[in-house]
Amino acid sequence: MLKGVLTVGGWTMASRVLGFARDMLIASRLGAGPMADAFFVALKLPNLFRRLFGEGAFNAAFVPAFAGTLAVQGPVVARQLAERMAALMTLWLSLLVVLGILAMPQLMSVLAPGFTDDPAKFQMAIELTRITFPYLLLICLTALVSGVLNGLDRFAAAAAAPIFFNLLSMAALLVLTPYVATPAHALAWGVTLSGAVQLGLVLWACARAGMPLHFLKLPSLAPEVRQVLRRMGPGIIGAGVTQLNLAVDVIIASFLPAGAVSYLYYADRVGQLPLGVIGAAVGTAMLPLLSRQVRSGETLSAHRTMNRAMELSLLLCLPAAAGQAAAAWPIVSVLFQRGAFGAEEAALTAAALSAYALGLPAYVLVKIYAPGFFARGDTATPVKVGFAAVALNIVLNLVLIQWLSHVGVALATALSAWFNAAMLGWLLNRRGQMILDRRLRRRIPRLLLAAALMAGAILALRTVLFPVAGPLRFVALAALVAAGGAVYFGVAQALGAIDVREVRGMLRRRRKSAA
Repeated sequence: MLKGVLTVGGWTMASRVLGFARDMLIASRLGAGPMADAFFVALKLPNLFRRLFGEGAFNAAFVPAFAGTLAVQGPVVARQLAERMAALMTLWLSLLVVLGILAMPQLMSVLAPGFTDDPAKFQMAIELTRITFPYLLLICLTALVSGVLNGLDRFAAAAAAPIFFNLLSMAALLVLTPYVATPAHALAWGVTLSGAVQLGLVLWACARAGMPLHFLKLPSLAPEVRQVLRRMGPGIIGAGVTQLNLAVDVIIASFLPAGAVSYLYYADRVGQLPLGVIGAAVGTAMLPLLSRQVRSGETLSAHRTMNRAMELSLLLCLPAAAGQAAAAWPIVSVLFQRGAFGAEEAALTAAALSAYALGLPAYVLVKIYAPGFFARGDTATPVKVGFAAVALNIVLNLVLIQWLSHVGVALATALSAWFNAAMLGWLLNRRGQMILDRRLRRRIPRLLLAAALMAGAILALRTVLFPVAGPLRFVALAALVAAGGAVYFGVAQALGAIDVREVRGMLRRRRKSAA
């Protein structure tokens, strides 16, 4: 599993670094005003469908079925399952895209009802979303092919594909802007083009892995396809509850003053870095392995996989959460404060980032707990917990925005994520499907203490390092991050929460296996 985690995490890190470069460019050109709000809503809608119908629900239902079929019945039958699902997904997603484009004014009234008070912003959001909506079809098919690659334990191409989203978005903003209505229109065209490139990449990788896929076939509702669809339905909520909560955030933020949607977007982009690098990487690598262990009756191995996945995730996400909360303003200021994005926008975005950071460990734990249900074919339980978490998020949003404005939206999302994680973990434990071993129980409080001391050190150092301005801000931020990391890992090692020799041994074994 470690090899898969490092592969996915490494490529995801590269993608997120490019993503920051893209967001820095967007912030400098669009700022945090009405045009930026309209574009981020246009990007949110296809991304929401992608994460619910593509990555979230589809991976939750399809990857265990594909991995199990591959292990028991062989590659020929597994390929038939993938192609049948691809044909069916191509048909219904194409219909969804056409209907969505035609009914975009009505959809926009649901997703961003607050925009109706500003007709120009509302119309721009409709135009931009019509341009980006075909991305939904392309990226969901990319998720399907990526699921096949993950089931084959081939993680690199699927993890590398999002790099092209960032590269083509930046290229479109720089090259197409003079030829279209606004910079936001150029970005929208770059999004759709990137979907085609990503799909081509994973199809090529799948063919190289010995499993070429053909989509142009008549859809078939074979028994195994119906089983995936039955599991996929509730998984839309169970696997995508975080995305649903973020969609609720956009709906409510659309009623707040101009810029609120943008503040939340930029803060979420920073907060999503460790979630993508840690949570998504561990969850992606863990699901096919756990599915095989459950299918083969290897109960002890399944427990061990869950414990080590939690340990690795907490080891990395706790300092990320503490660092983001304590260094929110320096991070946002260094990354985004230039051009149309000024000091006020940086301060408001940093406040949202601190709130989002409080929920980061919960977001990652959900990524770990969900495969524990999905590997056993249970997508109903996460959907019930997911509904409760979404309902809680709505209530907290409505309460907290009265005093905290857009920061209340971010805080509500963090608190509902903790509810989601706590309920999933409790249910797995009660069923005997996740039992914390002695090693994990001993290390968790030590990791928490190390993260708390790291946050204190960052708060003390930022007052010393951040009177600086200009290019030196990047140096100061790098020094702040390095000092915080040194405090965290030094304290964790001293407390026995991490064994450097053990990590070196795992990395050494990975290099040998790769050689």
